[in-house]
Amino acid sequence: MSTTTTRLDADEERVTRAQRLLIGLGAALVHRPFDTATHDQLLRFLTEDAATVLASLELLRQRPETELRERIAELSGHRLLPAGGAA
Repeated sequence: MSTTTTRLDADEERVTRAQRLLIGLGAALVHRPFDTATHDQLLRFLTEDAATVLASLELLRQRPETELRERIAELSGHRLLPAGGAA
């Protein structure tokens, strides 16, 4: 069995890290809505990182569908059926 590690590019990495952080912060806010440390982390993200993450997200959204499908196949290790394809 061959395992190939495919790395995320800079934009993919930035968006993935931000998504994980924001999900964690959202859960923390639900669990402890008045925790100042969580609020500080969220504020830090919004003031320091959000603009670059949103720019990376926009670049990812601009990729053509064929490029996205190829990238998904590369990262997941299998090919997806073309749009309208049968299983």
